[in-house]
Amino acid sequence: MTSIRSPHHDGSAAYVDPTTRALGEVVRLRILVPDREDGAEAAQHVVLRSVRDGEPELTAAVPGPRGPGGRWWHVDLVLVNRTTRYRFFLSGTDGSYHWLNAEGLFDRDLSDAGDFVVRADDVPPAWVPDQVAYQIFPDRYAASAAAADRETPAWAVRQEWSGPVRNGGKHVEDHWFAGDLDGVIEHLDHVEELGATVLYLTPVFEGRSNHRYDAVSFDRVDPVLGGDEALERLIVAAHARGIRVLGDLTTNHTGAGHEWFLAAQADAASPEAGFYRFRSHPEDYVAWWDIPSLPKLDHANPELRRRLYEGGDSIVARWLRAGLDGWRIDVANMTGRMGGDDLANDVARRIRRTMHEVNPEAWLLAEHGHDASADLVGDGWDGTMDYQGFTRPLWVWLNGGARTGVDDDAVPHGLDFLGLPIDIPVLPATSAVGTMRDVHARMSWAAQSASTLHLDSHDTPRFRTVVGGGTDGWVDVEGRGRTRHLLGLALQMTMPGVPSVFAGDEIGLTGANGEHARTPMPWDTGVWDTPTWDAYRAWVALRRDHVALRRGGLRWLDAGEDSLTFLREHPDEVVLVHVVRPSVRADDEQAANVATGRPVRLPAATLGLSDGLTPESLAGETATRDGGDLVLPTAVGAHVLRLEAGDWAWDD
Repeated sequence: MTSIRSPHHDGSAAYVDPTTRALGEVVRLRILVPDREDGAEAAQHVVLRSVRDGEPELTAAVPGPRGPGGRWWHVDLVLVNRTTRYRFFLSGTDGSYHWLNAEGLFDRDLSDAGDFVVRADDVPPAWVPDQVAYQIFPDRYAASAAAADRETPAWAVRQEWSGPVRNGGKHVEDHWFAGDLDGVIEHLDHVEELGATVLYLTPVFEGRSNHRYDAVSFDRVDPVLGGDEALERLIVAAHARGIRVLGDLTTNHTGAGHEWFLAAQADAASPEAGFYRFRSHPEDYVAWWDIPSLPKLDHANPELRRRLYEGGDSIVARWLRAGLDGWRIDVANMTGRMGGDDLANDVARRIRRTMHEVNPEAWLLAEHGHDASADLVGDGWDGTMDYQGFTRPLWVWLNGGARTGVDDDAVPHGLDFLGLPIDIPVLPATSAVGTMRDVHARMSWAAQSASTLHLDSHDTPRFRTVVGGGTDGWVDVEGRGRTRHLLGLALQMTMPGVPSVFAGDEIGLTGANGEHARTPMPWDTGVWDTPTWDAYRAWVALRRDHVALRRGGLRWLDAGEDSLTFLREHPDEVVLVHVVRPSVRADDEQAANVATGRPVRLPAATLGLSDGLTPESLAGETATRDGGDLVLPTAVGAHVLRLEAGDWAWDD
């Protein structure tokens, strides 16, 4: 249920005391219960239902001071267990019966699956929520002068930087554009001007492909990228600008040319033979998705764990000591899972333990393409790449190439929906918000805040293509998909989590699939979609300048077909975000400015607004007042308003 009059609680600092998280300590919680429409208080009883040692425990909440348009209720939760799930029961003088959990408000009994969750010691690095990441695929980002003189590797077919990128077929992984790490250094001005504060590099270890997820060693940076010294230069240069560097490590598999695998095949009695699982030595072995070039690692082997991620001499530790600020773990959802074995959470814990021994502030991010909640257990991965709770719902809401109910000139772009054999559907905001709430209800707030928000990545079509910007792989200079692209950008920069920009999105690059999306950056052509570049810088700056957009909670206020509205609430600031898409019922000529036909009206008192006050507009159009209501803009766009913060301080 999405309503401004719904009681609200989330895991942010406005609702959960941020000062305590240790096992055995008391965590103070509060819930805001807005007044009824007639101005009367809505709740007579509020009860916390938590699960302690597997058994439900009920604790009465006590009424506190008045909050924005309602009353705070306070209750203490003791962290008896490392993971505690809880929800709230509410009843009114009218005999109403409601439960509030992370999915919303319900007038019936519930399972525990959607309950709020708090985990003892579930504390990602404090710096993470303030970041904007910038993802770089090294082969396609920039080539230094030294790259021109490098010999083409035996596995590669050299390509012209300005040439087309194949979007399918055999041997696409052999196409080498010769980007290198010194090329990245030469363009750090661009990263800094964008406002990004974390470089996420896809693998830099030597491999036998342009993507390097088929490593032949984890002990050296690929010489065609400049070798170990180039990575060191990049880390030093980035850190000098206040930019952190996130590495990419494949713990699920190696390449078939990896020195460990070659030793394993050469000698069945070797230590390395235990790193893999052979059905019949040396040629019949378990491989990732049965791809022979990617033999899967067996994490039951203690020597593999020691070499890869356990202890100070491991690969994980070595490169953190070299200056990396964290790891993104490739195929984290399958790491340690093989047939009857499920060691995934154990692997995550061991990696995190080693990372914290070297650098307690290192960030551990897991690749996960679907529901990651079973793996976000608090003492392993800090967060996940939030494809399921962010990317997918945005694609179906802002899809611009397969619209229905429009004029005859609207042509589907023919993209399947992330593997499903259908065109990407077009769904209303109610569906998108429902998916977001469902997915995020199963995460702790800490994990959601340390997860990355992607419009796309090197593994997907470009968002600009999804929203109607074309499928040719070049920059959408005509701006065909710009309107919807910038709405997605606004949501990426205003929702909880860490926005991650795939290099090229900020200038309007298109791409029909993951391979096609890896088109080299057009540095020398000057062909950019300048309005998109300007918008990216503005939205990144807006997020940087407003703590509510980085660290505030998430309170859904309204969702219809063509608009969605939410609050980001922080003790220091409250921001309202209202995003309106082009109506799917409009033709192309109207689509840029069409009104939704459904004005969103919110009771100003429930927002804590003083009589007659209109909020400050931070982006888009401002709202208007109509008596006791705040009337939000109906124009297509992202409208961001700053409200009165009120008294959000925790009472001692």
